Amino acid sequence: MTENVVPLVKNPPADPEPDVTPTVLTVVPDAPPAPPVPLWVRSGRAVKRFATDERTTGTLRFTVRHTLYVVGGARIAARRTWDGRTAARYERMLRAAEAAGNYDVAAEWEERGQRFRAERHRRRMDLLHSPVDAAKGALVGTGMGIGALVALGVVLAIANKDITDVITPVMAVIEFIRLIITIVQVVWGPALTISPFLALLALWAVGKHQQAAPQWALPANVRSSEGEPITPSIVVKALRDLGVPALRNAIKEMGDAGASMLGPIRIAGCGVEVDVTLPSGVATNEVQGKRRKLAENLTRHEHEVFITIPQAARTVRLWVADSGALDEPIGPSPLVTDTTMTADYAKGRAPWGQDLRGDAAALSVYQRHLLITGLSNQGKTAALRSLALWLALDRSVQFLLGDLKGVGDWAMFDGLASTLIQGPTDEHVIQVTEMVEGAVNEMNRRLQAPPGTTFPALIVLVDEAQVAFMCPAKDEDKRPYGGSKANSRYFMAVRKIHNQGRAVNVLMWQGTQDPTNENLPKLVREGAHTRASLALGTESQARMALGDKAVDGGAAPNLLRPGLDQGTVVVASAGIEIPAGQASITVRTHYVDTDEAAVIADRAKALRDGVTTLHVIERGEERDPLADIAAVLGDKPRLKTQDVLKRLATLNEDAYGGWSFLDLKRVLEDAGAEPYKSDGRMVVARDRVARALANRDGDGSASADG
Repeated sequence: MTENVVPLVKNPPADPEPDVTPTVLTVVPDAPPAPPVPLWVRSGRAVKRFATDERTTGTLRFTVRHTLYVVGGARIAARRTWDGRTAARYERMLRAAEAAGNYDVAAEWEERGQRFRAERHRRRMDLLHSPVDAAKGALVGTGMGIGALVALGVVLAIANKDITDVITPVMAVIEFIRLIITIVQVVWGPALTISPFLALLALWAVGKHQQAAPQWALPANVRSSEGEPITPSIVVKALRDLGVPALRNAIKEMGDAGASMLGPIRIAGCGVEVDVTLPSGVATNEVQGKRRKLAENLTRHEHEVFITIPQAARTVRLWVADSGALDEPIGPSPLVTDTTMTADYAKGRAPWGQDLRGDAAALSVYQRHLLITGLSNQGKTAALRSLALWLALDRSVQFLLGDLKGVGDWAMFDGLASTLIQGPTDEHVIQVTEMVEGAVNEMNRRLQAPPGTTFPALIVLVDEAQVAFMCPAKDEDKRPYGGSKANSRYFMAVRKIHNQGRAVNVLMWQGTQDPTNENLPKLVREGAHTRASLALGTESQARMALGDKAVDGGAAPNLLRPGLDQGTVVVASAGIEIPAGQASITVRTHYVDTDEAAVIADRAKALRDGVTTLHVIERGEERDPLADIAAVLGDKPRLKTQDVLKRLATLNEDAYGGWSFLDLKRVLEDAGAEPYKSDGRMVVARDRVARALANRDGDGSASADG
């Protein structure tokens, strides 16, 4: 019999055991403990933490500040006492006048010092006789007082029929004196105790008022000194620390009397104005060239300090704005607020804005050619347009207007201008050139009229004139429309009006961007009687815009802040009131937006019988180049510029058949969608064009910028 043996297994596994790789644990011996930090290191760290803690430094500053207030107050009080008792003040003023070269003033101070010494000697001699005189006066006064009291007592005794009343007044006075002595005995001890503390408190108050402590110990708001008031001592200190050795040494020789260089500090609009007579050996241009450092020494920003040259020799005029005042907008234009305003070309002045004093700045345009320039987007068009809008309120004035940007900034002059051309292309430049040449013909006709004939003002206005000067197009005789040579049609037409137009009221107004010798020729800019500039990039551009005389006299449009000082112009013109001795004035112009301009233009149209505006390129027939470029791009992310030109010509041969790469580039750059290189070829990006179209359409009517 075969037996089946079945092994008994406790808790057999349900599944076969998995193949587990054994884990090998490596035992790393413990790292040796870090050596203990020495006690002197820990102590040093603790001391450093304590010394640099804000509470510690604050307490230290507080202690030093108030301690030195007492010390400084004592020094100031001693100095004042010394000045009052001696001739030290007169000696300082004498040295200051000599250092400044004012010998007449020095002689006057010497005479005052002699008078002071003579009077002091007389007072000292009087002191020799004063004890005897005082004793005699006291004896006589005591006798007269006792006699008066006895007489009063006699009257009381007679009235009361009591003989004892004779001494009653004398006893009352004696009792009063005894009471005073008692009060003094009670108060004297505490008064002696607290009098030193009162004296220290008085000295502390003097030192605190004068901030007689180191700069680092003063409170944070005083240390920053942002916008602190302008005082003579602050101006003198700012000039002393300007870094001009001759000026610094002269002020040191003057001692505390450096303020003798200063005229009175006058409130001038949103700031103050002071004339500084420089010591001998210091030139005005040395101070002008350090405008930024002077402004910072006066705790102002550079744009808040203006330095001009008045008529007085060796003198600079400082205008210092209240801190932050120039960042506040000025009020609206009277053209907007006064709906009854009219204009007078011959006798009136355009309400253009405010000067730095806050006074109204009005410009006469009578028989003055005008040029305004600046960087892009600084408010050039708005400043120029506000002058034209005011003049449009004189119904006799005629306008020929060319806008070589063509975004609608001058659209409201449709119905005011006899000719209105709007657009940036070479074709628009050609039409503007022919418009200016037509004005030359009108000027010649007027010049040949009988003597005494009067003519209404004809304003030939070209905005973005740099487009005309840079135009490469040529006529059928190969004469260029742009450029600055004798065969340039636009250049020569402008020059002819500048030469003779003023006599017969034919005036040339131009607005340009970012002036250079190429886009604003020298002869053209110097032919303007009124030259104005917004913010510019360099001093050389400022000289192009305003001329050497204005810049040498302190005009500095290159120091205006692009983007922040929009609408602020520096003007050189006999047509605006400029302080005596200065060659220019800074004006913050009123901003009139496009909608407000349209309302003003409607008022001007209501004054006229009706003007039929000639659109040399009719608006109904004019294409929208940016929209057409977007259309020919289609769904292509980018397209070569030559392909874009071919597609545009196919789209409309009349409008785009003669386009060059420069025409395409100008339109795209004006819209902010300029071409760029990709794989070595110039291309136009669909995204950029679409974004430019969206921005333009989103803005509605284009804003009147520069």
